[in-house]
Amino acid sequence: MLSAPTTTAVVAPADIGSQSQEPVRPAGLPHIAHPTAVAPKDARQLSKLFLDRLQELEEGTHEYQYARNTLIEMNLSLVKFAARRFRNRGSGDLEDIIQVGTIGLIKAIDRFDLTREVEFTSFAIPYITGEIKRFFRDTTWAVHVPRRLQELRTELAKAKEQLATVLDRDPTVAELAELLELTEAEVTDGLVAANGYTAGSLDLPAETGNDNNAKSAVSYADFFGAVDPGMELFEDLHTLAPLLAQLSDRDRRILSMRFGQELTQAEIGEVLGISQMQVSRLLTRILGQLRTGMLTTA
Repeated sequence: MLSAPTTTAVVAPADIGSQSQEPVRPAGLPHIAHPTAVAPKDARQLSKLFLDRLQELEEGTHEYQYARNTLIEMNLSLVKFAARRFRNRGSGDLEDIIQVGTIGLIKAIDRFDLTREVEFTSFAIPYITGEIKRFFRDTTWAVHVPRRLQELRTELAKAKEQLATVLDRDPTVAELAELLELTEAEVTDGLVAANGYTAGSLDLPAETGNDNNAKSAVSYADFFGAVDPGMELFEDLHTLAPLLAQLSDRDRRILSMRFGQELTQAEIGEVLGISQMQVSRLLTRILGQLRTGMLTTA
């Protein structure tokens, strides 16, 4: 029987037999009153005992849940250890990182095999850090880019550092492509995508080049222009022009009188020698034809 750590209470079976609120403890396992308070050294020893017993228990039973939950709580120190390595990375809150890392710990417990003769700590850390890295990869990019480009960013960073050490200068796109066995276009895509990892504030001072020693009072936001309503009008006219060319001379004349000269339908009817009702029907047909053509073109 493993000795209990000073911060852990080991309760005899007789002491918990009458406590119906506590989980069912499997035979051969000590009752850990405060699993999170177990010292790391004692947690490693107790984990071996709990992992061995966990593989013998039927999944879904109360005994299985007790052993599994106790393992998770005893090894949370591994998650906190791994999470501290990422606390200054991106904008992730430490508590969020710990929660994500705990998912990796649970996966490690469920997949650990004692026959591998590997320390559980060595087995669990890659699962924990892998889950945390996946969290940062999927949530911390300022602009969403495809996963392959996210992974390429890491490879490019390593390649740039490697080549810069050898060449004593920043490597070119061609040199990066040769090292990574990629095309120059793929490397360029990766370098452009890397700009989406972080985003700067529009309120940052812009570099105007007037005075390198003084901070510019002009921010990047000052360079943004307002929406020009004339641009939309230009696009509409540009789309409408070829559609007008397809109309008959009579239809274009009707449009000119109605919207250019601003004549009424009755006045147009007098010019063409037709009734106001006929003019109305002609305008409806012509405008409908133009509307359909613009929507189709768009």
